[in-house]
Amino acid sequence: MSKGNQLTFLDNSQDALTPKHEPIPIAKKKPAKKRISPHKPVPPDAYSNHQLCLFQDFLANTNDERDQLGNAFDLWDSVPRFSITRKRQEEMRLPSGALPICTIDFKYRGNEFKILIRPARLKDPITGEEKEHYPGAREELVEHALRKIAVDDGFYDVDGFRSGCRFTLHRLRTHLADQGHTLRYDELTEALDILSLSNIDIQGETDDAEVCYTRMNYLSLLARVSKKDHSVNNSQDSKWLIQFHPLITNSISNLTYRQFNYRRLMKCRTQLSRWLISQLVLKYTQASLTNNFIMRYSTIKRDSALLEGYKRERDAIATLDASWDELKSLGVLTSYTKAEERGKRAKIVDVVYTIFPSPQFTAEQKASNRRLIDAKKSIEEGIRKIR
Repeated sequence: MSKGNQLTFLDNSQDALTPKHEPIPIAKKKPAKKRISPHKPVPPDAYSNHQLCLFQDFLANTNDERDQLGNAFDLWDSVPRFSITRKRQEEMRLPSGALPICTIDFKYRGNEFKILIRPARLKDPITGEEKEHYPGAREELVEHALRKIAVDDGFYDVDGFRSGCRFTLHRLRTHLADQGHTLRYDELTEALDILSLSNIDIQGETDDAEVCYTRMNYLSLLARVSKKDHSVNNSQDSKWLIQFHPLITNSISNLTYRQFNYRRLMKCRTQLSRWLISQLVLKYTQASLTNNFIMRYSTIKRDSALLEGYKRERDAIATLDASWDELKSLGVLTSYTKAEERGKRAKIVDVVYTIFPSPQFTAEQKASNRRLIDAKKSIEEGIRKIR
């Protein structure tokens, strides 16, 4: 893990992902308080504070530009947490409906990481049959939508070290439909259940060779309040509240998120295309028309875990090529080149992709850099005022 994104992983308690360094203060330091239970009501000031305002404020020229922007989170969006497809899940499923704990290895900023995903066990409301589910592409889209909703109706609780948002199923469904992903209400409820019940262990080593470990659900809290009547409209308009994974809270706390074109990401037809966009946003921070970017097929296969199901290497490479073509059609790239590295008997060992960014993506990355600089200046100005 890079020194710019240091975290201390302690246990599965409320402070399991407290940063090694305290967030930059925006008010005078108060005496230490008792830990706040994640089940306690969110305090009113969690919906309006300086750190949250920085997270919700984008660098954009118009309201339309602002509406298409979202936030990418450095470590969390590098974890291949939605990489198990429905087809692969069915192949792994036991006759009892159970799924094994899935282990995936990947690298994050040069450091070895491993995740263990424990599936959610749900009961079919009609048949009563119990089956287990890993979070997949549908749950990924729902999480992205919730993160976008948090820009308008989110919270960041400084003392409780938690963040999240409130919404209704109707609002969530309408938002996803606007992005081209229409889901039924029962599908949304099932996705929220899977996100709140699935468990993910993240283990890795820091630059100091310290072992980091955390265990937490994808959504650390899911709550709903509704009227006593069980009408369909009441169900759609029930008030929901979720809390994000602590890695997202940590990123909000330490300003390690980046604005990006959320609307474009949601237009992607495949998970791999969405993963590629996220990695370019997080890693290709100095994008320019004179500064290309190199990514290897072997790196993408390892760190995305989305190309493991192919029996033939050339089929996986063709799928990756199609994703690069999609990013080109969406205005992320102007072009890309590929150079195949071959071994014995001309077998493809690796493929090196050289990426040439579009003027639009270059401008977006520069705006994201500027937003981060402005946010840090705002924090520093707050420190000077309280001194």
